[in-house]
Amino acid sequence: MPDQPEPDQRSPFLDLPGAVDTDGTGVPTHYGSPLAEQRALAERGAIVDLSDRAVLTIQGPDRLSWLNSLTSQALTGLRPGESSETLLLDVTGRVEHAVRLVDDGETLWLLVDRPEAEGLLGWLDSMRFMLRVELADRTADLATIGTLGDPPLPLAAPNAVPLVWHDPWRAVTPGGHQYAHGEHPGAGWSWSERLVPRDALPSIVARVRSGELSVAGTLAADALRIAAWRPRFSTEVDERTIPHELDWLRTAVHLSKGCYRGQETVAKVHNLGHPPRRLVMLHLDGSEGVLPASGAVVSAADREVGAVTSSAVHYELGPIALAVVKRSTDPDATLTVEADGVQVAAGQEIVVPPEAGSAAQVPRIPRLGAVTRTPRS
Repeated sequence: MPDQPEPDQRSPFLDLPGAVDTDGTGVPTHYGSPLAEQRALAERGAIVDLSDRAVLTIQGPDRLSWLNSLTSQALTGLRPGESSETLLLDVTGRVEHAVRLVDDGETLWLLVDRPEAEGLLGWLDSMRFMLRVELADRTADLATIGTLGDPPLPLAAPNAVPLVWHDPWRAVTPGGHQYAHGEHPGAGWSWSERLVPRDALPSIVARVRSGELSVAGTLAADALRIAAWRPRFSTEVDERTIPHELDWLRTAVHLSKGCYRGQETVAKVHNLGHPPRRLVMLHLDGSEGVLPASGAVVSAADREVGAVTSSAVHYELGPIALAVVKRSTDPDATLTVEADGVQVAAGQEIVVPPEAGSAAQVPRIPRLGAVTRTPRS
């Protein structure tokens, strides 16, 4: 059984009818109907309680140029209210942190998963030197609400700019590069994360009870994220991950900005080499009624080629997963995934193709392996 959250981390959303916290994070995983919640999230602008996530701030006139010098995205031109995301890499180019960013003209707001917060804040503090920046953890003051719509919420706006992070995944950002070929499912991804005063959560819950707002659990949000091929630090990243493997050059890396830690690896792999692994989306055979867990072994012809990173039952596509596999894995092969002792067949949908990298190469025609993106009837 998961560890129970500390009392001050338990969300009032858990008092809503049907709310279940299966992960022990202190927020609802679902409210009893995950598939219906997906539809409400996708079609009716339902809200997702993400108040277990952390909110950090950087203040001071050097905040943008300082973080720009440390991380993978170009941030010096970030305008008030504009959203971005950036990666903190180690010296070999491996991903150490993924940070969602919005600036309000005076403060840079950093949205991260709570397990990241302490380590990220400590590392940033060690790199301040004589620069004019001040760091703080504002998680106790502000809570995160996720949505694909535009619900009326009491948004925090301490400097007269509403604190809303709009996920840039819907398009390739300036200076970025997309490895995925053809139509990208992220083009319709309108996900945003909205900061509200934490003491406003009970009143938001009351509006849900009255029927003014609808809710979905984190399971619903995760299923739609997987279908959009959207990587997340806490699920898709391990100790070996480089941005190229997850097609993260799309939104989190600027390929022509100045020096930052790990830049040499980013440039070499993109211009001269290939990432050793690559992200795929799997369409799983649902006849066995099992869903692979994170870390489940992915095989091709009885040879282990990778592992599942996220999985879900999608309300239209059925059982799906994201997985990271070896670059050499045949894009046309039907894979198998281990789930509850059963070998489940899985068709590949290619996110990062085997020839990703080596920028001088001419892109080839898209290959979707054994499946198409046709919704279930």
